[in-house]
Parts: sequence; structure tokens; C-alpha cells
Amino acid sequence: MSTQQSQRPVKKRVFLSLLFLAMAGISYIALVGAQFKPFSSLSYQAGQVAQQDILAPQDITYESSVLTEQQREAAARAIQPIYTSPDTDIARQQLERLRSSLAFITSVRSDSHSSQEQMITDLAALQDIRLSQEMAGQILGLNDQRWQTVQQEAIVTLEQIMRTTIREDRLENARESVPALVSLSLPEEQAVIVAELAAAFVAPNSFYNESQTEAARQNARQAVEPVSRSYKAGETISQRGQVISQADLEALQKLGLVQPQDTWKLLASAAALVALEMVFLLFYLRRNTRLLIDLRGLLVIAILFLIFLVAGRSITNQGLVVAFIFPLAAYSLTIAALFGQNRALVTTLLLTILITYNLPDALVLMLYYTLGGFFGVLVLGRAQRITSFFWAGLVIAGGGALVVVAYFLNSPTRDWLTIASLSGAALINGIASASLALLLQFLLAQLVGMTTALQLMEISRPDHPLLQLLLRAAPGTYQHSLQVANLAEQAADEIGADTLLTRVGAQYHDVGKALTPMLFIENQVPGSHNPHESLTPLESAQIIIRHIPEGVELARKYRIPSRIQDFIREHHGNMIARYQYFNAVKAAGGDESKVDPEPFRYPGPRPQSRETAILMLADGSEARVRAERPQNENEMREVIKSLIQNRMSSGQLDDTGLTLRDLEAITHSFVTTLRGIYHPRIEYPKLDRVADQNPDPTPTVPTPGRHVQDKTASAQPERRSTPGNP
Repeated sequence: MSTQQSQRPVKKRVFLSLLFLAMAGISYIALVGAQFKPFSSLSYQAGQVAQQDILAPQDITYESSVLTEQQREAAARAIQPIYTSPDTDIARQQLERLRSSLAFITSVRSDSHSSQEQMITDLAALQDIRLSQEMAGQILGLNDQRWQTVQQEAIVTLEQIMRTTIREDRLENARESVPALVSLSLPEEQAVIVAELAAAFVAPNSFYNESQTEAARQNARQAVEPVSRSYKAGETISQRGQVISQADLEALQKLGLVQPQDTWKLLASAAALVALEMVFLLFYLRRNTRLLIDLRGLLVIAILFLIFLVAGRSITNQGLVVAFIFPLAAYSLTIAALFGQNRALVTTLLLTILITYNLPDALVLMLYYTLGGFFGVLVLGRAQRITSFFWAGLVIAGGGALVVVAYFLNSPTRDWLTIASLSGAALINGIASASLALLLQFLLAQLVGMTTALQLMEISRPDHPLLQLLLRAAPGTYQHSLQVANLAEQAADEIGADTLLTRVGAQYHDVGKALTPMLFIENQVPGSHNPHESLTPLESAQIIIRHIPEGVELARKYRIPSRIQDFIREHHGNMIARYQYFNAVKAAGGDESKVDPEPFRYPGPRPQSRETAILMLADGSEARVRAERPQNENEMREVIKSLIQNRMSSGQLDDTGLTLRDLEAITHSFVTTLRGIYHPRIEYPKLDRVADQNPDPTPTVPTPGRHVQDKTASAQPERRSTPGNP
């Protein structure tokens, strides 16, 4: 036995390791598998001519990064280059240079010792202006008055042109406009000289500002809103013979019709997400070690998780309406009904993250699935009525519709028809989730031998045929079962065990006694003959032990769930019928070696869950307290502790997962409950004796000729442990 016990942790670790690896592997395949196409599928590239019409397989709306970038580039190109304001310093500088040149020309004109040819040569030496010989001759031919007029007009004309904006790329245009600025009062010959002199000193005074231009273009890019693109199922993306554009290629990628080139990024990100969820799940189980006791339950949760994951990844990419119809909340309701709210909430969150990974509108879908599942679980409660499933379905539908309104009402790409369609899909989702959850929890309970709250509520009704059989055939056992059920239920609530399962299991734990009720003392009339007195200890023990297999047979006959049958099998564990064994040893002269204890042992097995262990302790504690009648609370506590210690030392609690803290809470609960059942009662005196001792002129007792039966006189004598009450 010790070898088997040492092997159990190893087997459990191996099982959990394999389960984690299977969940991680299948989850990873579900994430990346739906986004990879077979190698035989067509390979599309931008600039390629489509060999056939390419149609959208589903409705889709997405933000097109290609079209958005195109519009942003167009907005940036629409921004004209930004130039600085005209620089007045440049204008003053050019005017000063013009004055210097005019002064030089004046000095040459006034040189009386130079010849005409020498003067023309000197004027050609000017650096800021290149004068032709003809122009130089015309300047030298002017008299002083006209030359003075030309100088003044040249300065005025240059000042006028330099006050305007002159860019580098428009310098020639500015110089060509100079003649139009010369005063019309001048003769044509003088106007030509003025224009020649002024145009030579026209210079750019406004320059390109790169930083301001780039900032304006960047602002224009940012002002462009993301461009949404939509396709209806069956709509043509690219016609045969048409060149596939970058926008078309993007649409094909969004629809999953072409493989993205950076596949390693998809693989790596999916692996990171799966690893993150597995690590979270590992820490969650380490903080809730009680969940590891029920390996069968973990396996069922894992299988359901993977089924919904694969189905969700396959369905949710068929369009937003289809995704909103997918009844993911059915998983949440099923897990809550079978295993409790805590497991349902945690695994629902993990499941929604995986299903919505890398999907269009992933955020909306994740909130839709998560809130729907959470609302459904909270409304479902303990799932003790069928109506609670349908209320949960209505809340799921209402929550989904509110998510639709919250996210799509203000969206420019969604119209009222889309909002109505998605709200209708949410209603279908709620109804489908509730209906599917009802079906799944019933099928799974039947398939893997689990019990649901609905089943427990059904079989706990007093009018159930088996309970009616127990009530009619063995009323004492029936009352005993009710007392033990109350005792066990309170203790289960104290340690967080399944109270409903514990109560119903306690109601059925002794149904085997209904076949031979008079062989058990609680069903015998006080003072009647006890059949065990004429039997040997071994025969008596076998009769007592037989109520276990007979109870299992009755449970099977009446289709009682196997989980309740565990309570029948395990509530005595593999203990020995001590009263009969003690009598057998006594008959053997006190020599235990002459008595084989195995025929006196219950078939077992030992309790395998906290609930059946609580029943074992409640059954024994109720019998011991009823038999020994402790006088106060401390004595009662010691009796219960003694019984629990006996069960621990005999190994009956080794497979239950109960902790010392749990046992302390169970002890306290038993004391509290039994103290209320077996509290001291007032012993009432006989009425005729009171009347004699306390004469009263106003009689309060019946008139002569009538008799009142005294309660104490008719009370049954106290029953103690006998061969028929092990």
C-alpha cells in the first residue's frame, strides 16, 4: 500500500504535465493554423496580374494602412513650400552696392584726362554689374543733369523691387519685371539705362524654410483619419487581368487569402501568448491546490476549453456577425454549473484572449465574450433551476447588445443596420449559450459520472421514489439521514465544500437499510426482540455490512448518479464493525489472533473526497453523541475530536485532501449543530401531582372524568449502541 501511495504523486505529476503540454500544443496550433494556407494556394504579389476574379469570402471592415498612408502622403504633398519673409537687410545691402557702383560711374564720367575708350574700359571693370560697350557709351553720353536723374530713378526702382518677395527660383522673373517699375516720365533711352542698372542688383530676399515646411506636412499627415475599407461576402477585390495593387494585397492579407511575408513574427507572437497563458494557469493552480485533487474535472475542463477554442478560431474569422453569434458563453455556463464560478471565470478570460487573438475588431470581441461569460456565470449562481439558465441567457444577450451600442454607435463606418444586425446576433448568442449549456452539463454529467445542481435538486425532493421507499420501510433510518444531512451540510459550508452534494449524499447514504429495516435498531420498536441477539458476531457483522452493497444496488436501480453512490460506498470506508468484532474477540477468550478482522471490515473504499469524508465524520459523530449523551459542550467536543482522531489514525482521511484547519472547522460546526439538537430539556412534573400539592380554587387541570397523558410517562427510554446500531 505504501508503494502505491508513493506512486500516486508521480502519476499525478505525469498526468498534469501531459495535460499542460497537450493544452499548449493544441492552443498554439489553433492560433496559427487558421491563418496559414496550404502550399498549393495561390500566391499574390503587388504588381502581379490577377489570374482569376478574387472574391471576399466574408464580410470584413478594417483600417487600411495602405490607403491611409496614401492619403497622408497626398495631404503632405498638398502643402506648398514655406519661405521666409522678405529680408530688408538684403534690400539695404543691395541698395548700398548700387550707390557704390553709381558713385564709381560718376567718378569715371568726371575724369577729364581720360579718353572715351579709357572711360569705357574703366566702366567694364565694375564687379557688381556688367555693362556692354553700347550701354557704357550711352551712360557716358548723358549730361550731368540727366545722369543725376538716372541715378535717382535707379535707386527708387531697386528699392521698389526689393520690397517685394523675391525667391531664388523666381529671380529672373523679378529682374524681368524691373522695366515696368521705371517712371514713365523718363525718355526711353534713360529708362533702359535705369532698368539695366537696377536689374543688376536685384537679389533673392526670401528663402526656403525646410523645418517649417516639414512640420506643416507632418501636421497634415496627422490630420488624416485612418481610412476604413469594407467588403461584403462575394464582393470582387480584384478582377481577372487587373494588376493587383498594394491596397488589394492588403485586403487579401486581412481576409486570410494570402500569407504575410513575416510569418516568423506571427509564430513567435502566438508562442509568447500561449506560454503566457500556461504560466498564468500554472500559478493559478499552485495557489488553488484543491483543484488538483479532481483530475477528472481538470481533464473535462481542458477538453471543453480546447473544443471551444478550436471552434471559435474556425468560426470567428467568418465575419463579425458570425463571431457575435458564436455561443462562447455556453462554455462559461457549463463550467460554472459543473465545477463552480471560480473556475468558470478564470478559464473564460483565458479562452477569450486566445479566440480573439489577431482578429479584426479583437478588442470589441474580447469584451463581448468576456463580459457575456462573466455576466452569465454571476446570474447563473449555483445553477439549481432551469430558469436560472434562461435568465443567464437573457443577461448575456443584453450585455452583448450594450457592447454593440457602446462601440459601434459612434463609429463612422457602422450604420444603424449593422448595429441592429449585431444586436440580433447577441440575442441569438444568449439563447444559444443557455440552451447549449443546459445540454452540455446534462450530457457531461451522464458521460463522466458527474452530478449537476439540477440533478441534485431533483433527487433531493422528498417525493423521490427511493426516498419514499426509505421513509416508508425504515422511518428511523430516514430521520437519522436527515439529521446527518443537516450536520454534514453545515460542516461542508464551513470549509467551502459542495454543500448541496454533501446534503443529498447524506440523505441517500443509508438507503440499503430499507431492504432489512428491522435489523437496524433505529427502526426497531422499543422493548421488541433484537434479531442480532440470536446471531453470531460474524453473522451480525455481515448483515450490518451488507447495507452498503445493497444500498449501491438500490441506487443503481433508481438511477441515482454515481457521485451519490460514492457516498453510500465510502461513508464507512474500510473500517471494521467494531461492536461485532469486539464480541467475536470476547467469544474467543479475548485472543485477537483467533479472530480474522477482514470478514468484519466494510468493503470501502475509503473516502475519496472532502464531501464523503464529511459524511463519514458526521455519521459517526451523530451516533456517538446520541449514544453517550455528553453533559456539556466541552464533553461533546471531546467526543467528536476523539472520533475524528480515530478516523485519522486508521487512514480513512488520507485520500480526501482535508487539512487540519478543515478538521478544526468541521469539529466546531458539529459541536454547534449537535448542541442545538441534543440540548437539555425541562422535565415537566405530572399535572395531578402539581394539583395536589398546590390547591387552587380556580382549577387549571381537566375536570374529573378526563385523563391527560403525561409526556414524560410516554417518553421512550434512551437508546444506546447495540448490535443493530453500529
